[in-house]
Amino acid sequence: MPNSQVLPVDEVLPALRHALAERPCAVLQAPPGAGKTTRVPLALLAEPWLAGNRIVMLEPRRLAVRAAARYMAAMLGEETGDSVGYRVRFDARVSARTRVEVVTEGVLTRRLQAAPDLPGVGLLIFDEFHERSLEADLGLALARDSQRVLRPDLKLLVMSATIDGTRVAALLDDAPVLTSAGRSHPVTIRHLHRPARPELVPAMAAAIGRALDADTGSVLAFLPGEGEIRRLAGRLAPVLPSAVDLRPLYGALPAAAQDLAVRPAAAGRRKVVLATTIAETSLTIDGVGVVVDSGLKRVPRFDPRSGMSRLTTVQVSRAAAEQRAGRAGRTAAGVCYRLWSEAEQRGLAPFDAPEIAQADLAPLALALADWGAREPGELQWLDPPPPGPWAQAVELLQRLRALQPDGAISPEGRAMAALPLHPRLAHMVQQAGDLDQAPLACLLAALLSERDPLPRGSDPDLRLRLEGLLQPTGGEGAAAEGWAGTLARIRAAAGQVRRAVGVKDRPWRPDDAGRLLALAYPDRVAGRAGPPGRYRLSGGGSARLDASGPLAAADFLAVAGLTGTAGDAWIALAAPLDAGDIDSQFAADIVEQDEVIWDPREARVLARRQRRLGDLALQTTPVARPATAAVLAAMLDGVRSLGLEVLPWTPDLRQWQRRVLLLRRLRPADGWPDVSDATLMSALDAWLAPFLTGVASKAQLAGVDLAAALQVLLPWPLPARLQELAPVELTLPSGTRRPLHYTADGTAVLRLRLQQAFGMTQTPVLAEAPLPVVLELLSPADRPLARTADLTSFWAEVYPQVRAEMRGRYPKHRWPEDPLTAVPG
Repeated sequence: MPNSQVLPVDEVLPALRHALAERPCAVLQAPPGAGKTTRVPLALLAEPWLAGNRIVMLEPRRLAVRAAARYMAAMLGEETGDSVGYRVRFDARVSARTRVEVVTEGVLTRRLQAAPDLPGVGLLIFDEFHERSLEADLGLALARDSQRVLRPDLKLLVMSATIDGTRVAALLDDAPVLTSAGRSHPVTIRHLHRPARPELVPAMAAAIGRALDADTGSVLAFLPGEGEIRRLAGRLAPVLPSAVDLRPLYGALPAAAQDLAVRPAAAGRRKVVLATTIAETSLTIDGVGVVVDSGLKRVPRFDPRSGMSRLTTVQVSRAAAEQRAGRAGRTAAGVCYRLWSEAEQRGLAPFDAPEIAQADLAPLALALADWGAREPGELQWLDPPPPGPWAQAVELLQRLRALQPDGAISPEGRAMAALPLHPRLAHMVQQAGDLDQAPLACLLAALLSERDPLPRGSDPDLRLRLEGLLQPTGGEGAAAEGWAGTLARIRAAAGQVRRAVGVKDRPWRPDDAGRLLALAYPDRVAGRAGPPGRYRLSGGGSARLDASGPLAAADFLAVAGLTGTAGDAWIALAAPLDAGDIDSQFAADIVEQDEVIWDPREARVLARRQRRLGDLALQTTPVARPATAAVLAAMLDGVRSLGLEVLPWTPDLRQWQRRVLLLRRLRPADGWPDVSDATLMSALDAWLAPFLTGVASKAQLAGVDLAAALQVLLPWPLPARLQELAPVELTLPSGTRRPLHYTADGTAVLRLRLQQAFGMTQTPVLAEAPLPVVLELLSPADRPLARTADLTSFWAEVYPQVRAEMRGRYPKHRWPEDPLTAVPG
């Protein structure tokens, strides 16, 4: 093999050759610096079982694909595209002579879909599999199925630095696991104070300055995203020493700028590379002696409840932190500054979660359908797709007409799967021809597949981006904003999409964007709802935007981007949409229905006829004579929302309710009904509905005969027994009748002046049961003197003291020594 340099992985190459000669699969564990990415493919080219076929190696990122291919080609003394080539989305350097082809993971998926038996391929290598991208998991599942059914001679090799090799081997029918030592030098870890999120950039700048002063070699700094890299670059550029070059490194950079960051610094110079996770693995950045790690990364998270994917900043795992630190020890002893404590390091998750557990599964579901699998269980997975997001993905694909009702792929779905686009965008491009808008659709697909050329928080009007694309350099001031390079990439990608679907570029108008966006996002057709800036989405939920912006004047929008949460979603990217376009494009999905509802804002029943697209009302007109049953149902909903207190309760009716509940407790065998508020509310249809005829508003509830409605609940002979067992008043010894008051805690209280109780020898009892009435005895001024349920004890023990105190205060009233024989007053 060319290149006389000895690398650690060389020691396991004989065992690897033997394993693949004997078995269809193998697993190679090798830490960074072992040389697995560039050594293994070339070492296997002459194996007899390869029989002149190609080796296809998967890498998770385009930068790693190009770097690995160039390095291996240089080892052979050739140009890229000869024996070693590469293929990424919209870019390829391969030839008939190519034996090793390095590709991104999505390229393999599309190749498998086009030719499941992979003609001319003898070995698939899944490199850096520990990153567990969705495409890598899908590619391995499809390759295993092809190997099992069509290509038993196809070899699979999974390579990784930090993954449970035993678990992967079990998936590959107990494949042999080979382990290589790494080549790394000691790395000193220095923990720093973790800054608050707004202070991250200043803290990183301080740590980089410290590293440049205290340590040797170039610096590799890890940040969560492009925004932080731009801000940190702006902070460092004026203060870095003249002999230090500043190099950003992230996925959206042009290939030339990425290569510049990877290339060694010129003699006598150092560099500071500001990178995202793109620099964690697969790449060797020569000359790096120091790593400054923020400990953060940005990952997409899909929320099945809202159907939204959003980028979330999270802490790295322990495995990723070790990978990052190892970049400082590739060629000599190095230093790693971590912006978190040792205690926090111990609390990190051991490994990163697989993308399949938290991603939008629509691309995966379409790929499986194109493969012929209607359920994930038909293939083998290291981690299967979760059921909730899977079901939501299938529902979306059926809405896009990519899947038939039984889950089989449709002809349109097969055409969509052939495009290197998200199913939403592929559907838009496929359908745009019918609207004579194919060139604009291709441009939109490219725009929505790339990073937004405007900074986060910019005006969400998509037309602003399209107007920039109309200008040769992206518009006046575009370069100053740093978006000219992104626009150039979008234009180039749009050309690739046009060639893929066979259309030519021609003039287009930014104002036509909305009707195309609606094709890609039929669940995000938005209509104005409530105050300015508030919109209802056809797929459910609501979203808002700045009410002072120009988009807020639109009655309808097609929304391509949302941020926030399901309960507080903001529109990040959208374009105006005409009602006529909605009618023409979604005619089959629009339904017209009469709706009778309770309107809580107006506190009345509303009857209306609506044309609806999903949850979005497109047009509303009043209904003059709604069905009586529908009005009644809506009115009952109104009572439920307002609560039982909205009914015309009187004190006497509340007393009636308490009397019935008291007897229900004391005499359950009599069949007294449960008339508690909770039960009454749950049974409105049974007792209240017959008395709501003609009632259609909160105000009209005041006229409801609530007494009659409640009386219906008491079957014969309970109304008569109610008065008998729990009367509304009692007759005193004087012949006077006094009202009884029934309390919420289930007691009956009789309030009377003490003189009126003379001659009463026993406490009154209710309901033919030992439930004494509580007597509240009052002074001549009607102030409470005593409260008792045992009148006998009161006369004997309490009355003498009361008499002594009251005689002087009320001398004109009688206070006899013997109240039992006294004549009541």
